[in-house]
Parts: sequence; C-alpha cells; structure tokens
Amino acid sequence: MKYSLIAIALAAMLAGCSSSATRDRLQIQDPTVLQTGFSATQSQPAGAVTPQWIGTYGGVKNSAMLSAVQSRLNALGERKSNYFGDKAQCWLNAARDERSGHDGWGFVEEALVQANNLTTALETGQGLSTDNPELRTASVLRPDLWKQVLTAKGSPLFPQCQEAQRLTACSEVELIHAGHEAWTRDFDESTRLVDGVEKGLPGIAAALEACTPPPAAKVDSIPQKVTLQVDATFRFNRSDLAGMLPAGKAKLDELIRNLKQVDDVTSISIEGYTDRLGSDSYNRQLSAKRAETVKRYLQGGGVSAPISARGRGKEDPVVQCEDRGHEALIACLAPNRRVELDFVRTSTRTSAVPQDERTQNQPVMQDQQAH
Repeated sequence: MKYSLIAIALAAMLAGCSSSATRDRLQIQDPTVLQTGFSATQSQPAGAVTPQWIGTYGGVKNSAMLSAVQSRLNALGERKSNYFGDKAQCWLNAARDERSGHDGWGFVEEALVQANNLTTALETGQGLSTDNPELRTASVLRPDLWKQVLTAKGSPLFPQCQEAQRLTACSEVELIHAGHEAWTRDFDESTRLVDGVEKGLPGIAAALEACTPPPAAKVDSIPQKVTLQVDATFRFNRSDLAGMLPAGKAKLDELIRNLKQVDDVTSISIEGYTDRLGSDSYNRQLSAKRAETVKRYLQGGGVSAPISARGRGKEDPVVQCEDRGHEALIACLAPNRRVELDFVRTSTRTSAVPQDERTQNQPVMQDQQAH
C-alpha cells in the first residue's frame, strides 16, 4: 500500500472543483484541508505518513484482522452490549465500508486498530476509555455536532441507557469517518455522513428521555428496626466489603436511598449476631466485623447520621434448635445469623421490638452457613 504525497496533492487539486458552500457547511477545523491545487500543504501536519504511523498500522492485514476482530467481538455476547461494544462494532462497520470502496489512505487500518483495542479492553476488563482518537487520516469538523454528542454522553442517565450508548458511540465514529472523507477532499461524501449524524441526534435525546427513571416514591419513615440475614448478606465465613453478596448490597443500597429521603433519623445502632456454633471469641469477632462492614457501607453511601457498630456473638438467639444432622442444624440456626439496625428518630426512641416483628423488613441475605 502506498501513501503518496503526490496523491494528496492531486486530491487537493480536485477539491478545488467542490462547492465552497459544501465545505463551509462542514466547518472543517484543519486549514490544510481547505487548501486546494498545488498550494496544498504536503507535510506531516497535513497528514503525511510518518515512520511511527507505519510502525503502528503498516502491518495490519485488513481482511484477516476484520474477520478476526468481528469474531472476537461476537464471542463476547452480552458483554459487548454497551457503549464500548457498540463503538467497536461501528469502527468495524466503518472499516468494512471504506475497504469496499478501496480506500488506500490508511483509514481502514486505523479503524480496525480502534475496534481491536476496544474488543481487547472488553475481553480483559482493562483499558476501557470513552475518549475519541485523533487519527492521521481524519480532520475534525462540525464542532457543533460534537458538542451535542459529547453532552449526551455526559448525561447522568447515559450509563444506564444502552440505546443512547449505541447511538452516541456510532455518531462519534461517523463524525470521525466524515472527517476522513473531508481529509481526502471528498466533501460530498463527508456531508452525507454528517447529515446522517445530525438527523440521528434527536434519537439520542429520545433514548435518554426514555431511560429517565420515574420519580422516587417519597419515604414517609424508616422502620424502627431492619434485620439483615447474614447468609444472604455475606459470603460464607466472610465479613469484609469484598465478601458482601449482591443481594446484601442491593438491600443496603435501598436502605441508603430511603435514609436520604427522611430527616428524622438522628442515629443508627448496628449489632451483629452469630449462631451458637464455634467459640465465643471467634463468634464475637466475626459478628463485630460484619456490623462494622455494614456501618462502613452506609457511610460510603452517604448516610450522615452517627452510626455505632458492635458484635454480640451468639447472644440473644431468635430460634432454639435441637441437635440434629449438621447441615439441618446449620439451616435451622440461620435466623440467629443476622445484623440488626436500630434507628433513633427525633420523634421516637429506640425500643425493643416484639418477637413477631423480627422478620419484618428482613432482606433475604444469607451466608450458606455460618456463624
């Protein structure tokens, strides 16, 4: 593949025949692209090939890489259903489109490398970035459209709205693709791509609006006591944040949201309990660590009320179980493995909760066994 300065100059000469109104509509930011004829710059700032570019893209085998990256992306399944997966696919589509048109400027290689980088990042979970690349073969144009696209990407609703992510990712790629067409002085094709992006912008706004969550229901009050079953809150024999189960985090997240909607909770008391199996010392330490972890989770979520935490080990059991098979005994003792949260309000004081109320407001949070 050859990337000749003469070819760039010839393209610039042909661009002199293109409508100036078309070029003006594109709001091209690179002044070298607007030069025509033999006055056109033939230099690195104007997009001449450098040894560094050849080192990165010169060895790309278009057909083989296009097929390989597409297969890897498809293999990701649901893991590609997000902004990064959609953007990787749009880069592949752009590369495929330019390859079918026998583009020899280097954009195909650049697009394939972008798709490959995103696919690799999705595979490894490392290196994911929402930044857009500055490509040698693409000029920046239509800053007004870029502003709208990037504003949508910065919306607080964007992370939860897959359709908006897809539309935004592809709009970014199409604007860069249009920048490539302008760089090659094909202003008509560049305009066609830009028009497609502009027509699609209302779809991004509509997708974000559709993802707008309904107003949160007003919480009138917080229950006096909330009991978290340990077996559904922590993994077996764990007491740290990393050992919390998704169900436990979900219940605490809900509690955090509710606490932020009320203003009468003045303090929170957290007590951890275990079953009677194991030594007193171990059970007290384990229950204390779990209570402390729940405390730190609430504080990390923005709960500002004073919080105390302590472990009470196997004290105050909820159920008494007769000796039986080991697994059956562990299951029977499950209600004793718990973390209790008591809330003190401005209007009431914490008081004991009747036995039959202990199961109210219990998130289902269990550890598979243990103390």
